Amino acid sequence: MTSQNLIDMEDQYGAHNYLPLDVVLTRGEGIWVYDIDGKKYLDFLSAYSSVNQGHCHPRIAKKMIEQAQKLTITSRAFRNDQLGLFCKEVCDLTNMEMLLPMNTGAEAVETAIKMARKWGYTVKGVEKDRAEIITCAGNFHGRTTTIIGFSTEQLYKQYFGPFTPGFKSIPFGNPKALKNAIIKNTVAFLVEPIQAEGGVLIPPDGYLKECETICRENNVLLILDEIQTGLGRCGKLFACQHENVQPDAFILGKALSGGFYPVSAVVSTREIMGVFKPGEHGSTFAGNPLACSVAREALKVLVEEGLVENSEKMGNYFMDKLKTIKSKHIKEVRGKGLLIGVELVPEAGGARRFAEALKEEGLLCKETHENVIRFAPPLVITKEDIDWAFERIKKVLESL
Repeated sequence: MTSQNLIDMEDQYGAHNYLPLDVVLTRGEGIWVYDIDGKKYLDFLSAYSSVNQGHCHPRIAKKMIEQAQKLTITSRAFRNDQLGLFCKEVCDLTNMEMLLPMNTGAEAVETAIKMARKWGYTVKGVEKDRAEIITCAGNFHGRTTTIIGFSTEQLYKQYFGPFTPGFKSIPFGNPKALKNAIIKNTVAFLVEPIQAEGGVLIPPDGYLKECETICRENNVLLILDEIQTGLGRCGKLFACQHENVQPDAFILGKALSGGFYPVSAVVSTREIMGVFKPGEHGSTFAGNPLACSVAREALKVLVEEGLVENSEKMGNYFMDKLKTIKSKHIKEVRGKGLLIGVELVPEAGGARRFAEALKEEGLLCKETHENVIRFAPPLVITKEDIDWAFERIKKVLESL
């Protein structure tokens, strides 16, 4: 069957809620992926940062096969021999005390919302059903109806209301706006350290640290969504570590499993996470032994193979090279670690055509928010790989 046959089949039988590049992938290894015709591409998206460890990392694959042959799921009706170890190891990495496992990033965000609200009522003393959570304009926290309700992107919201109340939006990167938005019913500030989906938007230096101080002074939980920015993507294990910030809760996902399986988690302190009681929250698949075993090995790979350090080193090298490109299309190059955005001027005709041209050159990336090309290769990338990619990026940006 040809690529076009499979594209046509997907377009006929699959819902049209994505606009993928027309490349049909069948195999991946490290930073490389291959289409069904055997053409090789350098993956510069990493499944939206899900494969920080590289495609089909052999250590994680081996662990997944071993666990799949022993026990895959028990539900939370029973205990398994992987969940406790997973919880402890993630808590150790995050300097937290308790973990609640889920499957997808959006589920973890929903979990954090429920946790913050119950903490507000039972610990802070907020009047029942009056809790308020502050979020930022331009955020991306997922696709559930509650989450899109506090998005400021109209495309995500149109035709999907009515939405869940209890959220207030403020400008991203403005700590004064946070301070002014807090009221007696505010229970949490939910924020991404860098808005990845929003266009790789980086707040001013000191922003997160100031937000941490404001939250502490007002008894408001600081909840960091590090689903995309965490686990080495931004040159630190967690992006907030660039400012030595310790939140009240982390939301984790994507690279937590190295791209092998949906695994997400909310990690917090005993006082905050301890508000959950049996029967109040859960998921049949969450915390299953296959997920936990895979995630444990994925985290070991990140730490033991120095991928966090490589992200910082290669990110700095790549950023410096990108800034040498002389193109009338480029407005700004920005990023941290290996999460990099190249914003184009409006006259460039949109980032999509550049992503399509790069695909023809053997490099896969994706546009975000129309005018930004996002570059986020697996953290196993080398200097030689970046040089190879840079030649093609420079060619497209300077000649298209």
